[in-house]
Amino acid sequence: MDTETLLTTTRSVRRKLDLDRPVGAGLLEDCVRVAQQAPAAGMLLDAQRWVIVRDPDLRAEIAKIVRAEAIPTMAKYGHLASEAVMRSARHLVDNLGRVPALAIPCMIGRPPEDPVVQNGYYGSVYPAIWSFQLALRSKGLGSSMCAYHLPAREAEVAKLLGIPEDVAQISLLAVAYTTQRDFSPAARRPAGEILSFDRWERSA
Repeated sequence: MDTETLLTTTRSVRRKLDLDRPVGAGLLEDCVRVAQQAPAAGMLLDAQRWVIVRDPDLRAEIAKIVRAEAIPTMAKYGHLASEAVMRSARHLVDNLGRVPALAIPCMIGRPPEDPVVQNGYYGSVYPAIWSFQLALRSKGLGSSMCAYHLPAREAEVAKLLGIPEDVAQISLLAVAYTTQRDFSPAARRPAGEILSFDRWERSA
């Protein structure tokens, strides 16, 4: 797969995850290896940690917690997304416990309040998360963020997995092989409509 295809066809996969095909630990570790090459602030290079949950009982418990937060969140904010997106999101939430692997990227240290430091903190982990998703895609897997538990029930998942109190969960990604290999670029506005050179120009 060439680079542009990889970058333009890595979707948030929800309905086309293969819920029955196991995902090997070695493959997941290799994707984390790739993710660790993503850009990060120098002082935070060693702060990342990853917990990947493959145990079916733990996945089921995490799914219950996520679902309990997801359903009211969807009811409150669902009007901001299309019906198709909401159906897809609900499908993932309803089947989260069946997803073969749940990846939880973490950072040692709680999120800082200072906005300057906060920028470096999150900016040091989200590139790695995206690189992880790209690595998965290159190996025939898909992923989707599904971290509804973070605002109110992060501590419950932490207790289940033995994550220390001073470690922050940044997201939760459902990971599985996909039931189809080929994906297409999504409909997006042309770059020329959202791009300005040198000075801001408001577009329609």
